Amino acid sequence: MGYKTVITASNSNKVSISDFYKYKDLTFLLVKRDFVVKYKQTILGPLWAIIQPLLTTIVFNAIFGNLAHLTISDKTVDGNQLMIPGFLFYMAGTICWSYFSQTVTGIANTFINNYRILGKVYFPRLIMPVSCALSNLISFGIRFVMFLCFWLYFLLRGGSGIRITGFIFMLPLLIIQLILMGVAFGLIIASVTIKYRDLIHLMEFGMQLWLYGTPVAYGLSLIPEKYLDIYMLNPVTMVIVIFRYAFFGEGYFNAFYYAISWGITFIFLFLGIKLFEKVEKTFMDII
Repeated sequence: MGYKTVITASNSNKVSISDFYKYKDLTFLLVKRDFVVKYKQTILGPLWAIIQPLLTTIVFNAIFGNLAHLTISDKTVDGNQLMIPGFLFYMAGTICWSYFSQTVTGIANTFINNYRILGKVYFPRLIMPVSCALSNLISFGIRFVMFLCFWLYFLLRGGSGIRITGFIFMLPLLIIQLILMGVAFGLIIASVTIKYRDLIHLMEFGMQLWLYGTPVAYGLSLIPEKYLDIYMLNPVTMVIVIFRYAFFGEGYFNAFYYAISWGITFIFLFLGIKLFEKVEKTFMDII
């Protein structure tokens, strides 16, 4: 007499924090795999984690700094402007934006790129986008070390406007917010592009526009005061501004705008998780 084993799906597909602890070994393996695959069969390997933002910094410094002569300063509390080395200014913004951008695009494609694994093995699907965010954190760490090396170089040369402030203690909070923002917007896009693949190309264009709506290649001093409230609805803005404030001695900080930044982050994270829970039931049939 034959036997047949039937595994029924759970009645609930709610996201559970305990799942990440239960599948922590799988999460670690996926993080390692994502990082290795990213630089597999490349001559320079993980060095690309340094080369890419370094080249972007050089281009920004040449075009926006030397040619366009854009002001590279953030507004201080008293309204004065602080001039700092352009190279460091662009690098600080670039490494923060690179992590956010790569996390969003990586998560947006993670279900489509890993559909074979998803169809064979059961595990909480949210582990895949989270592992993508954590894998990119390794690259961010490498880039951050590079930034510190250049920061020390300019400091030892007696560069003005280079000193650590108390905002350095906010660095872990800024990184956590970058992770949450990347996961939030990545989940929203991934949930939609599973069915509408054309939106992936629109996303790439949208991220380019978002870059120029973020103070990566210019300072806040270029934003007219009357538009500042609207501009600050971009949750990435305050993260980059405070990051610079931590390392450049002076800058701009507004507790209200930073609270708004966190509020928007949590709203989109909630929407991303809810959308993910909705499409998770059927996305294997669509993929």
